[in-house]
Amino acid sequence: MARKKGIRFIYDAAIFILLEIAALAMLRNSGAMHDLWISKGLHSVTAKVWGSLDDIRYYFSLKAENDKLAQENFILAQELRHCREMFGRDSSGLRAFSDTAGNYRYMPAAIARMTDNGQHNYIIIDKGSEDGVDEKSGIITSCGAVGIIDAVGRHYSYALSFKNSGVSISARIGKEGSVGPMRWDGHSDRGAILSEIPHHITLTPGDTVYTSGYSTIFPPDIPLGTIGDARIVNGATYEIEVSLLEDFNSLRYVTIVSHIYSDELKRLEEGK
Repeated sequence: MARKKGIRFIYDAAIFILLEIAALAMLRNSGAMHDLWISKGLHSVTAKVWGSLDDIRYYFSLKAENDKLAQENFILAQELRHCREMFGRDSSGLRAFSDTAGNYRYMPAAIARMTDNGQHNYIIIDKGSEDGVDEKSGIITSCGAVGIIDAVGRHYSYALSFKNSGVSISARIGKEGSVGPMRWDGHSDRGAILSEIPHHITLTPGDTVYTSGYSTIFPPDIPLGTIGDARIVNGATYEIEVSLLEDFNSLRYVTIVSHIYSDELKRLEEGK
């Protein structure tokens, strides 16, 4: 829509300039004062039109610049994952850039469609089977777990958003604390509920909640949010309010993550 408006603007501007030139050409012969006034007017109109055209060119270049920045951020995030994996174990320096780190493979993607107005929100990303995407892969950012891929097409994939009443993820309080399922609270933009935390655990509001790594969908230690108020349920466990770090309203670029050995783990779990 923005591109169509830009083209229409250029078309209208071109017609306007041609009409102005035709009209002013007839007036130009009426005297020196007219000639001076017309020249200044033409220069002013030309400057404004070219300035507007520059603004339009800049607007359409923003997407390419944003795509470039997203790719650079993905590479930096991968290098950080490699550093964390190799710290204290390999003194030979960083290996060449790879899309894998630990037991996970990472892939940058952009959001093509996203809903955010119901109980069963979804996300469509611009990567599919031809890019190597698998079902049950996770979708993450540096600020949280965004969703889980539920269906894969050739060029696009459909994912259940974390802001979906049917999705929960395994989360941990701190890097070494108790683990329980975390789900969206069902109504707020950045609210979640962490449950099944033993009631004898000491809670400190503001502590960070991370992915636990107990599933093959999300790697461990991705920051998800900070804990707030808590209440005891059935006299046995806490239900804790979590303020999410990720702002779903501003999501544009994400990372697809898949466990390299998920099939092997699944076979072991099934006893095969």
